[in-house]
Amino acid sequence: MADHRSGSETGTSADSFLPNFCRIHMIFAVVITAELLAIVLTLATNRSLSDFAHELSLRSLFVQWIALSGAALLCLTRPLLRRLGDALAGLFAWLLLVGVTLIVSGFALLVVGDWAQSGGADVFLFRSFGVSAIVSALVLRYFYIQQLWRRQVQAESEARFQALQSRIRPHFLFNSMNTIANLTRSDPALAEEVVQDLSDLFRASLSDASRMSSLGDELELARGYLRIEGQRLGERLQVEWDLENLPQQAPLPALVLQPLLENAVYHGIEPAAQPGCINITGRYRRQQVNLSIRNSLPPAASVGERPGNRMALENTRQRLAGFFNDQASLLVGEVDGEHQVRLVFPYPWNP
Repeated sequence: MADHRSGSETGTSADSFLPNFCRIHMIFAVVITAELLAIVLTLATNRSLSDFAHELSLRSLFVQWIALSGAALLCLTRPLLRRLGDALAGLFAWLLLVGVTLIVSGFALLVVGDWAQSGGADVFLFRSFGVSAIVSALVLRYFYIQQLWRRQVQAESEARFQALQSRIRPHFLFNSMNTIANLTRSDPALAEEVVQDLSDLFRASLSDASRMSSLGDELELARGYLRIEGQRLGERLQVEWDLENLPQQAPLPALVLQPLLENAVYHGIEPAAQPGCINITGRYRRQQVNLSIRNSLPPAASVGERPGNRMALENTRQRLAGFFNDQASLLVGEVDGEHQVRLVFPYPWNP
């Protein structure tokens, strides 16, 4: 399986202090924030409701010019800012935003002097400088705190991956080795295939926590795991695949699907005396990948509930939330008497 690592974009952008102001959604956020600031400033300074609309229109134009010009310069200087440390990048960005404010303020004095000089040119420049310095510092501080939070989430995700690496149940390894030993005598070629599937599984399990995977690799790993279990359980395990137009290159954290399938086998197939079925369904709609894992359940009267600590579900949920910034979901429920785990995540995804 290919080893998908975070490239230059992910590796650098994820560690950069400032967001990417070249992206359209960031420009939209800048416009909305600037307009809210213009409304607040107008409400704070305007004394006449009759002049509120006129005052807001001029102040909105003024603030939007500063905000969009600052965003454009932050976009152009992004390669430089990414090479600086957090402190230098923050100081440079703050000076840049304050400088843009003074330049636009001077231009406003020339174009709409009557509005800008209502309290005097010096007062107007001083107020513009003060507001810009305070607001810019607060916004940059917010970006810095947000970056610290992202790093903490990433560290927690890696810790959860390390915990997940150590949770492969020992009985699965022992049963797989027994299966290989039996096949070695009866079908050496098939035994070699099982060994290959088992080596792929443990290679993924013991890999670096920072390794990224893809949907195609995760599905191939899941197929290998089910082939191993199929050799052990025989006709007791039935698997149905229903995948349609899935983007195989979609990025995913490593070792996401296999633990969910392991839960399905452990809690749904193994305890049942009758054959059970695992159904894996996948669809790609509206830039979202939808995966569903459904497994039959043993009769409640014939077998007690097997113990579990829900580590796989919680680890998978937290790692998806950390990777996709809470834009992915993992839903667990019961549908038509079967246990279902539904995984939804966005694609294309820009971290």
